[in-house]
Amino acid sequence: MLMQALPIPVPTVPTVLSLPPDADTVLHANQVEKTYGNGTHALARMGLRIQRGDFVSLLGPSGCGKSTLLKMFAGLETPSHGHVRWAGFDSPAKSGLKTAMVFQEATLMPWTTVAGNVRLPLDLHGVPRAEADARVATALAQVGLASFGQSYPRELSGGMQMRASIARALVTEPDVLLMDEPFGALDEFTRNKLDADLRALWAARGLTVVFVTHSIYEAVFLSSRVVMMAARPGRLIADVPLDEPDRSETYRLSPAFADHCRELSALLMSAH
Repeated sequence: MLMQALPIPVPTVPTVLSLPPDADTVLHANQVEKTYGNGTHALARMGLRIQRGDFVSLLGPSGCGKSTLLKMFAGLETPSHGHVRWAGFDSPAKSGLKTAMVFQEATLMPWTTVAGNVRLPLDLHGVPRAEADARVATALAQVGLASFGQSYPRELSGGMQMRASIARALVTEPDVLLMDEPFGALDEFTRNKLDADLRALWAARGLTVVFVTHSIYEAVFLSSRVVMMAARPGRLIADVPLDEPDRSETYRLSPAFADHCRELSALLMSAH
């Protein structure tokens, strides 16, 4: 069932509420706005709660602030007004949540092996080598690269490089995985395969995922919720729950999949 939120008027200074810690809401953008130094109004009074175990896709036209919001959840951007909370706290460190981010490019270091790339965050945190190597092996197995640890990035396909990037995020054993259109540059077959693998990882590990995409089909296949955003400035226009339990390949051919795609296509047209 489609649940559509109405556009929210944008005040000059949004009201900021004081909220108690909330273990079920792991991420909360509370009336956040973002205006950059060049005057670009990227987000306007954006309010969004991400519940523990959600797989939320952020969908909308280019320039609607999807990546800006994702970076706020990662602690890489700060709001101009409003605030972000992690399980009710004002920083991930205070909340105890572990957050990892996967970017649009794999950004692997070419001079070291796949295992060395995946181990990097553990090396930076001083994890003992034996423990780190064991966690790297587990992460590589989870993304289907168990036999490629000693390969170099140049020896991998684009899809395999992105798998290595996901393994580098998983090796930190995160509670929250933030993904900024990681499969956008891949061919459709590879993208569909990685979508299925990611959905399986999410279910197996009990992750909370926030996923930026421009693909309606990808969002419908992956998500427990799709958040539709409109641009100039970026704002929420709909929060659509997707309760379909079956996300096998046959789901892509089902009437339910087609219905959800049509609904989101109509919303995306209105977002433009």
